[in-house]
Amino acid sequence: MKPRTQGRLPSALLCAAAFVAVAAAANVLRSTVSYETPAVTMVREDGMSISLLRELDDGRPVLLNFIFTTCSSICPLTSRTLEEFQHKLGAGAAKVHMMSISIDPEQDTPARLSAYARKFHAGPEWQYYTGTIAASLAAQKAFDVYRGEKMSHTPVTLMRAAPGKPWLRIEGFVTPDELVDDYQKLLASP
Repeated sequence: MKPRTQGRLPSALLCAAAFVAVAAAANVLRSTVSYETPAVTMVREDGMSISLLRELDDGRPVLLNFIFTTCSSICPLTSRTLEEFQHKLGAGAAKVHMMSISIDPEQDTPARLSAYARKFHAGPEWQYYTGTIAASLAAQKAFDVYRGEKMSHTPVTLMRAAPGKPWLRIEGFVTPDELVDDYQKLLASP
């Protein structure tokens, strides 16, 4: 029997991983949507109160998602994808405003969001937000991600090239490479 080389996966596992990746990619849906941002105040992980409208319209392209720090399924996967996205952009990551809004503001304090940001190596362009329950619900409903309760949430990533432009809505588990490709196409479109 041939010994397994450390650090390498057996071919059966590689095939299974490839199948899962193809199946996940087949379930990714993209659409172009316009949203009206609610006039709510959010609290950034640094404790600063901000207007969500002004934060989204700072002139940079925006990548937005919704998470909660105690999630053990969707949120760690999407956060890891955003971590890789910023890594793949390199110096270009400073040009995009990455925003993660908590759907569990009762638990997700600024301190808890800061720890979560460190866990996923969030650069200075990637901020996390919490706030009142009403503000969180208003943001979730405005971007059509509200599913009744946090355990029913689905993976949704939103991207916009500039204020006033439509949003690219990506539903499902997208890979970091696909996300970079979507971002570059979005910036290149007129």
